[in-house]
Amino acid sequence: MQSKRIKLGSLNIRYFSGGQGEPLVIIHGGGDGARAWLKSSEELSKYYSVYIPDLPGFGHSQSANDKFHLPEYVAFIEDFTHALGIESFHLVGHSIGGGIALHYALKSPQKVKGLVLVSSWCLGIEAALWVRLLSHPALSRSLGEAGIAVLKGVKWLARLFYAPFRFANPVTRVKMDVGKTMITLRGQTTVLQDRLCELTMPTLLVWGSGDRIVPASHAYVAAELIPDCQLHIFEGCGHSVYKQRAGEFSQLLANFLD
Repeated sequence: MQSKRIKLGSLNIRYFSGGQGEPLVIIHGGGDGARAWLKSSEELSKYYSVYIPDLPGFGHSQSANDKFHLPEYVAFIEDFTHALGIESFHLVGHSIGGGIALHYALKSPQKVKGLVLVSSWCLGIEAALWVRLLSHPALSRSLGEAGIAVLKGVKWLARLFYAPFRFANPVTRVKMDVGKTMITLRGQTTVLQDRLCELTMPTLLVWGSGDRIVPASHAYVAAELIPDCQLHIFEGCGHSVYKQRAGEFSQLLANFLD
């Protein structure tokens, strides 16, 4: 996998690519960047041409305005693949990235050959209490720049609530805005259960049985609503099964997308 750069409009975007075969685009989660997927992608690149962009404002990609606007991130997938000349592809999304991928698949089903959602948002309202608390607008406003600087250095904060969770990249304005946009104290604000029946492509749901951020119950409900769907639960895993069981996860995807 090689690190590359591409210009999308005014934004300088970093992405990783490698391998050969049908295109496979991976959308990382809100606490990570593209680099978090390198271990799994090395295995996947044996079967596919893999592309993993840092979303705008994440990793080493330029941010437009330090705001998270879901339609713009859905449009980013179209802009990114169009710029690379990719007409149709398999699409994988994790966590917030799963929500983005799901929205894109519903918007442009003719482009998506297969959809894989890993511990995805937008399938149910529930989310971890600590995520809901940290995403509250009042806390975000009170943090300010000084608060964000503190969060960058206090990595034990996430471990206090959920040991396997790590910030793969520093806390940024965009990441804080993801929380304000996608979740309230009640839970997730964008739930697409009533549209899952519209998915026309083969879909795989992958979860960890011990996911403490987005419960595995969302996957069981969604699997009953998606017409062509498979479900795989990794026992003893949490929110990031693609890292915890990288080899098994990559083989699972290869078998499904074959």
